[in-house]
This record gives sequence, structure tokens and C-alpha cells, in this order.
Amino acid sequence: MFDALKIRSEFPMLVAGDKEQKPLAFLDSTATTQKPASVIDAMDDFYREHYSSVKRGVYRLSARTTEAFEATRKNIAKFLNAKSEDEIVFTRGTTESINLVAWSYGRKFFNEGDEILISGLEHHANIVSWQIVAEMKGAKIKVIPVKDDGDLDLEKLPALLTDKVKMVAVTHVSNAVGTVNPIAEIVATVRKLAPQAKILIDGAQSASHIKVDVQKLDCDFFVFSGHKIYGPTGIGVLYGKYDVLDSMPPWHGGGEMIKNVTFEKTTYADVPARFEAGTPAIAEVIGLGKAIEWLNEKGLENIRAHEEKITAYALKQLAEIPQVKVLGNPKERGALLSITLDGIAVSDAAMILDEENIAVRSGHHCAQPVMDRFGVDATLRLSFGAYTIEQDIDRLVAGLKRVVRLFA
Repeated sequence: MFDALKIRSEFPMLVAGDKEQKPLAFLDSTATTQKPASVIDAMDDFYREHYSSVKRGVYRLSARTTEAFEATRKNIAKFLNAKSEDEIVFTRGTTESINLVAWSYGRKFFNEGDEILISGLEHHANIVSWQIVAEMKGAKIKVIPVKDDGDLDLEKLPALLTDKVKMVAVTHVSNAVGTVNPIAEIVATVRKLAPQAKILIDGAQSASHIKVDVQKLDCDFFVFSGHKIYGPTGIGVLYGKYDVLDSMPPWHGGGEMIKNVTFEKTTYADVPARFEAGTPAIAEVIGLGKAIEWLNEKGLENIRAHEEKITAYALKQLAEIPQVKVLGNPKERGALLSITLDGIAVSDAAMILDEENIAVRSGHHCAQPVMDRFGVDATLRLSFGAYTIEQDIDRLVAGLKRVVRLFA
């Protein structure tokens, strides 16, 4: 039995917020998730009990820290069902993971006239990164269009998959509409019609909601951020097939990513160390490891089922407010809703909701092309997590009704 109220008690931020006169309804989990006490405690214990650097000391503190650091890499490999922990690279987040691939793989393998295929649902990180390398190499960006319901128009995909396509980079779940893209279908189509293309999946909005098996999926890259899966900020993951990663040059230089350095020549370390220059975010990696443990303990399937119920409940309750319009109606939706209110600025709505201690996000959500596609400047985004309860939705709806009374 999934008990969201009990799970909520594991999050110090929510417990503290519940003691306020108006309890905290945190409905911005798409932007970032709150952290369970186990994650906070693991990072605190590191700083208090065995702080040291990794891989550079033979003394016991360093050995203990290195063991905890590398245990996280192994656990993430299991979490994604990678073949080996050597296919897991630590970065600062999803954005850096995409940039690493764009700069390293793109710089080496893209040529003038090559094509990079993305979708019309992408976060800016999966647009701008490719635009930069495309301009540098003379490549071209192409886009899978979005239908009125928020689903990708996959009937157009085969015609886009020419022999010039070198990279297909698509989001698993849209951060602006909530569309869950049929990634397995997309990957299979790419493998059949454009076998020369590499495939990158942006899992920032799926890793904490949907079980991912990278071997079964057969993507070349999968990326996500720690802070969106109940872990700390400043840490992210790049999964890459080993042979693909091994073909790529480093994109940062410094310590730990080398085998040998002379003034004449440097030889680089094997994967994944080749891509992890400098002292890493040790505490953050340890916190991420604990977040993975937490997710495994609760069960992604259980969390997903709970979020589906909360999302359905929110849709039903929001239907009571005529001024509310929900962006898109995709076949499968993640744990978020983007809405507009007739004649009311979403920024004004967000400020009034904040007075009720209800945290939501207003703006374009780093997805301006999505906003343009649907003819809006911004939306009010309501997003849910393992700790979201029906009372949060009830308070949200009451708050929105107050907004309508004030501004309509």
C-alpha cells in the first residue's frame, strides 16, 4: 500500500512547512524535488565522519570515501540496467550531460551537411547545445513536429530520418506539456531507417517516474539530473554505450582524466574517468546514491501509479474552474499539468497561490518553442511527486478559485 502521507513525513522541508499556519503544498517537483532525510543525512555524515577526496589517497578516509563514491556509480548502472558501471559518467546535471555529448561526439563526428533531429517538445538544453555544435560544424537542426494534443507527429518521423541524420536527441517526458513520448517506438524507427544515427534520450523528467532499461531501449545515451530524483543539486548522470563513449575525446582537461602527461603529449584515461576532470562533487554523488536507494525502496512502479492517480484527480478538480485551460491532451501524460487562466496572467496567479503557501511554477519553463507552438507566452505548471497528496490539490483548486475572484 503506497502511503503518500507517510512518505511525506520523510521530507524535513515538508514537515517543517506543515507546521506553518498554512501547510506547504509543494507542486513544483518538475523543477526540482524535495529531499528525504536519508539523502540529507548521508551528505551530512560524509562531511562530519569521513570527508576526504577520492581516488588520490591510500589512507583510510580516502579509501572509505572512494568506496562510497564508486558504489553510487554501480547502483546507477543497476538502476538503468547498463552493462557496466564504466558506462556511467558523473556530470553536474542533465544540461551538462547533453553538452558533453554535443561537444565531444559532435565535435569529432559531425560534418558539414549532417543533420541533428530533435523534437518540438524539447527543453532549451536539448536545443541550444545542438545549435552551438551545428553552427560550429555546419550541420543542420531538424524538428519532429507537435500535434495539437501535445503528442509528437510521428507519422512525419520516417521522412525526417535521412542518411544525413547523425544524432536524434529527444525528451522522454516533456517538462512543459507532460507528454510521455513513446521512446521505444521512436528508437526502433530510428534504428530501422537511420542506423547511422546515435540516439540521446533526455530523461530529466522520466528517471524518477518511469523504469528505464537502457539495454532494452537500445539508446546510445541517456541523461538525467540528481535533484529531480530526490537527490542533491550539482550532480547528474550521463549513460553512454561503452564503445560510443570510448570513441569520444574528453571535453575538459585536468586531473584524473589522464593516463600520462608530458609537455609534448597527453594520453587520456579510459572511460568514464576521461570525462570526469578535476575533483568531483563527492558529497553530491553520495547523496545521489542514497536517493537511488530511496527510489528503489519505494518502487518506481508504486510512485508512478500514485502520481497517475494524483494527476487524474487534479484534472477532475480543475475542470470545476471554467477559466482554467489545460495545455495539451496527450495519450500518456507525466506527473504535471500546464494551465492558463482566461484573462489572468499566470505570474499573478503564482503570487496569489504563494500567499496560500502553494508552490507552483509560472513562465515558459525553458521551453519557449513549446509555448510558441501552443500560442501562449507562459503557463502555470503544476507538478507532482511521491509526496503529493489530494489535500495539496484541494488547496490548489481553492487557491485558483480565489485568483479568479480577484482578477476575473
